[in-house]
Amino acid sequence: MEKQRDLSFWKLWNLSFGFFGVQIAYALQSSQVSRIFATIGADPHDLSYFWILPPLMGMIVQPIVGTASDRTWNRLGRRLPYLLVGALIAIVVMCFLPNAGSLGLGISQAIIFGLVMLMLLDTTINMAMQPFKMLVGDMVNEKQKGFAYSIQSFLCNAGSVVGYIAPLCLAFFLSNTAPAGEVPPTVTWAFYIGAIILLACVVYTFATVKEMPPAEYAAFHGVKPEEKEQKSNGGLLRILASAPKVFWTVGLVQFFCWVAFMYMWVYSTEAIANQAYDTPTVERVEGVTIDGKKYNDKYLFDGKMPVIMDGSLALAGVRVDGAFAEPSLVVLNGDTLISGGKVATVNGAPVIASHEGLRELAASDRLEIDGAVIEGAKRLETVSRFAMVKPGTRLTLAHIARLDEGTGEYLLDETSELPEATTETMTINYHKVLNVASAEYQSAGNDTGLLFAIQGLVAVLWAIVLPMFRKRKVAYSLSLLIGGAGFASIFFCHDIVLLGIGYGLAGCAWAAMLAMPFTILTNALSGNNIGTYLGLFNCTICLPQIIASLLGGLILSIIPVTALGVPNAPAMLFVSGVLLCLGALAVWGIRETYGSEKSK
Repeated sequence: MEKQRDLSFWKLWNLSFGFFGVQIAYALQSSQVSRIFATIGADPHDLSYFWILPPLMGMIVQPIVGTASDRTWNRLGRRLPYLLVGALIAIVVMCFLPNAGSLGLGISQAIIFGLVMLMLLDTTINMAMQPFKMLVGDMVNEKQKGFAYSIQSFLCNAGSVVGYIAPLCLAFFLSNTAPAGEVPPTVTWAFYIGAIILLACVVYTFATVKEMPPAEYAAFHGVKPEEKEQKSNGGLLRILASAPKVFWTVGLVQFFCWVAFMYMWVYSTEAIANQAYDTPTVERVEGVTIDGKKYNDKYLFDGKMPVIMDGSLALAGVRVDGAFAEPSLVVLNGDTLISGGKVATVNGAPVIASHEGLRELAASDRLEIDGAVIEGAKRLETVSRFAMVKPGTRLTLAHIARLDEGTGEYLLDETSELPEATTETMTINYHKVLNVASAEYQSAGNDTGLLFAIQGLVAVLWAIVLPMFRKRKVAYSLSLLIGGAGFASIFFCHDIVLLGIGYGLAGCAWAAMLAMPFTILTNALSGNNIGTYLGLFNCTICLPQIIASLLGGLILSIIPVTALGVPNAPAMLFVSGVLLCLGALAVWGIRETYGSEKSK
């Protein structure tokens, strides 16, 4: 084996510097995606399901990238070509994702478009991220790997801080609110700026990093020609079967940690809006019950106009002092109340007809119907199309319905006829949710980035402290325990400062999660399949996130609602705290080994 020489600080720095740009993109994704989908119109109980595709693609892509890059040797390098492809695609996707609600699509189509963009973004970010972990495994000796991964953790968390606070900083220059269903400019421009920084970091990486040629790599890692040939012919399952025991014991710790942080990413905005802001609530219509049978939230009345549309009751018209009118436009003091039979909005927020319909008018209120000012009106009442259903009326179920602006008709993807029903046999099913179009909710979205940034800053500092511990397992376990206490405290805090302390403590766990597993694993590996093992090891990150996504909505539905009657997102952060404590216990099942022992 060739002498494993030490690298200078700046060479170690350059190996990981591109991680700074990649992590900005990842931070924007993790802190803003739930906010984006909620703003578009997703139900809080469904938020975790939107996070299934990214880790699922990671489980597929990462082993492929790892295995393919183990066998790639060209003039661009071994790992760097995959970094280039992943980063360039991610840059393009970052420009599309925050605009999902601004393309003129219906809510269902906008969510589907956003899901596709999220899947592509996470896939390409992982393609760009994985080469940096492999470069350290390829080019750094065992003595320096802990330090090298600490540098990587530092740059990772520094990039996270920039990505997390970007929307908050841009709020000084751009609007932090937008029309209902659209993402605020602060978020959109944060993604644009993140894409530019990512591009600059990729260029820097290619200018400063030169990978080892095959012969030098084989000598450095003590790979014999016959060993190289034997291992290169092994499939993924064969390689996985021969993985060291530490691969599995560290993987168990990873499971608890990544489920915990998945719930942080999914539910933090909802939790902060609930805990630290007086965020108003609205009633989201789930559907109707007819003769004891429940139907979902997409119904059409007379086959043309919606009764329930994307969680709101569609309006049929208004009553002014008891007299019904079916106008095309009603305006009250400059706020549009009803327009063309669509769901009503006031200051961008939907009006739920059956629960917010009655308004006592003061003398100063200006009521205008179809351009005519109504003088002396005392009472204005919105009337939903549901309330207009008469005995004998038949309803049509539509899973997806959108308005064709050209013809004015509602187009149905799937339809089925419901039984005859009367208003006496039908009831509305609904639950309360936070008003995502409100200034309070969008401010909570910015503060999510701020609190994540505090977590990142603490992680940066803690990453410097971690190498000072004499025993790695003590540092690992203690970090997770501190993070678990931080997450659990969020459930009890209603002040932004106290919430900041909780997220800061969670930063200790995050720093350890980024540095410790890869240090322990790569020290246990030697030979020609480091990239393959790291790709497979990524499944211990992705699989827990998939499981967390599948169970998140179920767990949230079981937990009692908050005092406001909305889904209890803060309790999901308490669950995260418990999971990190379990991870801290699992650390003590790890027995560290070293790949160099096999080569002696």
